[in-house]
Amino acid sequence: MLYQSWLGKTYGEMAEVSGYGNNYIKEVGSELWQDLSIALGKRITKKNLHLALSNHLQDEIDNQENQIQQKFGEEFSLEMVSPDFFLASKIEFPSGPVALGSPLYINRPSLEELVCNEILHPGCLIRIKAPKKMGKSSLLNRMIAYAREQDYQIVYLDFQEADQDVFASLDKFLRWFCVNVSRQLNLLSCVDDFWDIEMGSKVSCKIYFEAYLLQYINDSPVVLALNEVHRIFEHPNIAQDFLPMLRFWHEQAKQDQTWQKLRMVVVHTTEIYIPLKLNQSPFNVGITITLPPFSLKEIQNLALRYGLDWAADSEGGKCLAPLQAMVGGHPYLVSLAFYHLCQGEMTLEVLLETASTPVGIYGQHLRELLTLLQEEPELMSAMEQVIATEQKVELDAIAAYKLESMGLVQLNGNQASAMCKLYRLYFSQQFGKQNSANASSEFSR
Repeated sequence: MLYQSWLGKTYGEMAEVSGYGNNYIKEVGSELWQDLSIALGKRITKKNLHLALSNHLQDEIDNQENQIQQKFGEEFSLEMVSPDFFLASKIEFPSGPVALGSPLYINRPSLEELVCNEILHPGCLIRIKAPKKMGKSSLLNRMIAYAREQDYQIVYLDFQEADQDVFASLDKFLRWFCVNVSRQLNLLSCVDDFWDIEMGSKVSCKIYFEAYLLQYINDSPVVLALNEVHRIFEHPNIAQDFLPMLRFWHEQAKQDQTWQKLRMVVVHTTEIYIPLKLNQSPFNVGITITLPPFSLKEIQNLALRYGLDWAADSEGGKCLAPLQAMVGGHPYLVSLAFYHLCQGEMTLEVLLETASTPVGIYGQHLRELLTLLQEEPELMSAMEQVIATEQKVELDAIAAYKLESMGLVQLNGNQASAMCKLYRLYFSQQFGKQNSANASSEFSR
């Protein structure tokens, strides 16, 4: 039963597979959660199983680290846990969010505690911002798991899933938005009953939430998690109305109990690059979580979780410093390196020597980035400016934000510099080849 619960099976599905009655399965489940609660010293339910065990694992790691630090001093302050424990199941290739309960998730208490505490506040608005593959969805999923543990209802919308024609007009987009929220709350869609062309789409959407959705969920708070919101930035006709609407809903919660049920989480890769008045932007209210790259200690921590026990001591830290410099502490790029290292495919020295080449472990990732740049000549030109100098470069605002979204540059205002040594090396080589080819073509003419 524990395994089936871990996989997310319902009691009804377990009953069908086992041949036992539904009531019997529920009774056994109740006893299991009681036993686990006693064993772990915290309340365990079917809903919070992933999060509770993940937290318990982290507590155990922290306890071991504290014991080691007390015994050996600061240089052994890393989380020295048996690599065999983490390699009990086959490590999967890094792709997508880190699964709940995975030992490969690096817990950053200052971030997790902040979002989990904030989601308890009525009417809150949380913004999670970072370039692609920095861990936004992994953090969001843990916050959602925590909200479910509080018996909150969850609505999760990923704007990458929306068809292009959904963005044809504000009216069509908001109808799509309301229908999807209704479905996830297990309510019938009654959009047509609340939509009034004369009042406009935004007012109709507000009334639909206020008079229907938020009324029929009783007193249970609803977490509205909006992922990949930067896609809306590409449609100013939508963004200039939808984003201020979210801010207005957040402000309504200060004076209206109905809107206090709604807690919003907005996740995106870059700053908004369309003009909005300060009193309209949802991005200067609520709290903002910006995901930083991994520190050297966090990189060592992750290396141990991949079973690379040579990374444990201070010498291991020195060995990993060049990797940190090469990839800038980028979580995905670090994980990709450790995946290949733990397979025994190569040494760290070889990995770093070949990192920026077509045959290196980052070859496919780099080619994908190059293809994206080639599809937009203005971005290619902007990246060439960044690579051409070690100094920060002033870029067009939209180009700067798009490059930041791709994780290629670090921004200070509109001034950009390469995110890491890997990108500077690779794109220097590619732009050099391209310029040589262009020069050769000109000469042949």
